[in-house]
Amino acid sequence: MATTTKIRPRALVRASGGPRYAVALAVDALGTGLLRPFLLLYGVTVLRLSAPVTGTAMTAGVVAGLVCMPAVGRWLDRGARSTVVAASMLVRVVGVALLVATPAGHVWLFATAALFLGVGNQAWPAAHAALVATVAHGRDRDAALAGGRALRNAGLGAGALLATVCLAGGTSALRALAAVTGLAYLAAAALAWSVHLHAHPVAAPAEGGEEAPAPRMRALLAANVVYVFCLNVPEVALPLVLVTQLHASPVWSAVVFVANTVLVVTLQVPVTVLMSRFSRRTVLALAGVVLTASYLGFLAATSLGPGWGAPAVAAVSVICTIGEIGYAGSATALVTALAPARVLGRILARFELSTGFGLAVSPAVITALAPHGPAVLWGSLAAATLLSASAVGTEKEAGGTRPRDHGHRARADA
Repeated sequence: MATTTKIRPRALVRASGGPRYAVALAVDALGTGLLRPFLLLYGVTVLRLSAPVTGTAMTAGVVAGLVCMPAVGRWLDRGARSTVVAASMLVRVVGVALLVATPAGHVWLFATAALFLGVGNQAWPAAHAALVATVAHGRDRDAALAGGRALRNAGLGAGALLATVCLAGGTSALRALAAVTGLAYLAAAALAWSVHLHAHPVAAPAEGGEEAPAPRMRALLAANVVYVFCLNVPEVALPLVLVTQLHASPVWSAVVFVANTVLVVTLQVPVTVLMSRFSRRTVLALAGVVLTASYLGFLAATSLGPGWGAPAVAAVSVICTIGEIGYAGSATALVTALAPARVLGRILARFELSTGFGLAVSPAVITALAPHGPAVLWGSLAAATLLSASAVGTEKEAGGTRPRDHGHRARADA
């Protein structure tokens, strides 16, 4: 049983990288929320590309970002922290600049812009987690990671809301949104770089010295690919089910998305702190059980058919969000606790690689399963998630022992 931490706002901000870094996260999330949900719409309406071509270019950007992750991990292991975070934001500035400069019908320039955006989006989570792991340790670090996620979701939600309001302005409004997004990324990068946080790399042991092998975490990484499907349930699976199977109003999809965002923003930190009395591995396994129960709940809700089906799905989505909060609050924290300091960057990069892969394939898997009926869709997700939770709960750490909570010695110039 672990010691329970408490929520102390000022300490939480310090553990998250300080006030300037918190502002950088908020500005970056706001900019991302302005553009990311409407990037496909930008390609189709502003650049007059076909939906399949636009989607393919966006997917290529995600894949390119995943390919870059090993290099990001090695950079982090050389001690870089705020510099990598700032670089991930600056890369997206380049992507937005290319996007704004792309003439209608030029698919390759749009694909290049999507590539830069994808690289930045994939590199940021690992860089952020490494920075927080350098500033904070133990359960304070868990709370700081949770706080960063809550802040990011608030910014994403606010940005998406502003963008939705601005969409009435047509293509000119979309171009303006893209330009504002670029400025937001630039401001966030400047703030993140100004933190000047660098970790002293941990030297390898002298010749003949013993060094514990880095944990492979194969079961955890494989399980993470399945767990991360829960992040696309509110955005992909539920709208698909509500509109095509239950013939419900699109308003219900909006209700589910807004409720998910509000719950994550308000409950991510309190739930993470509350569950700190248990081991991270136990919490992660329990989150898988909760997600499994929610998937079975969606199966039961869809059986109610039009009428009661939509409100039932919305109610079950709350349970799914609780499972998502448990997963998000324990997964990255568990990885940072298990990773030896000398390879923290590479292990975080490997973890984010599994996350990015899961996010990339989940829409295709969900849309492929859905036409075969609710039992196939929700039954498959429930079985895979329960199996993943079991694998997480039973996986043994390297050497059969639980590693100590490693941390870098850091210096902050600001």
